[in-house]
Amino acid sequence: MAKRNTAKCRLCRREGTKLFLKGYRCDGAKCSFQKRDYPPGMHPFRRGKVSEYGVRLRESQRCKRSYGLRDTQFRRVYREAVRQPGNSGENMLRLLERRLDNVVYRLGLGASRAQARQEVVYGHVRVNGKRVDRPSYLVRPNDVIEPDNKEKVVARMRATREQTKNREMATWLEMDDEALKGRVIALPSAEQLPDEFNTTLIVEFFSR
Repeated sequence: MAKRNTAKCRLCRREGTKLFLKGYRCDGAKCSFQKRDYPPGMHPFRRGKVSEYGVRLRESQRCKRSYGLRDTQFRRVYREAVRQPGNSGENMLRLLERRLDNVVYRLGLGASRAQARQEVVYGHVRVNGKRVDRPSYLVRPNDVIEPDNKEKVVARMRATREQTKNREMATWLEMDDEALKGRVIALPSAEQLPDEFNTTLIVEFFSR
């Protein structure tokens, strides 16, 4: 998750949708987007018609900000997706979903992707028994993700998991709540990828 000085709730308001950047707060009554679901800044309602370029830009920004990447990182993911066979948009989403920080978030071991990234960077996450501190690490089928064996880390992640149990689990992942271990069943198929992003617009934006 790229470090930003801008208030996270302003990003949700700018994109016109919840990006779930603040974990539990986004699900509660204190969510700023629920109170002010219009763009930030002066005269937020005086907006002209959005151009075709603007539509593609906003979709790209929305996806990038949801996964917490900077422009350079996001472009790198796109270039890698284009090099792979198949649909570039699906390839890009698959790469984003396979990132370790996103997988920790999907497993419910992080309330938000920012928290999940912090756990990874601090070395609190193990993959197949080995400590991995790169949020961009791409998981593979049969990888086992678990917290470090430190008592405080396990207690914190178990508490987070208890609070995120109602979150829908990605079907290409499975979680053992008792052992607090997650496993990658298989790489996400096209049907298992999130459908909140229009990847066609994102590909058109980068290939213009």
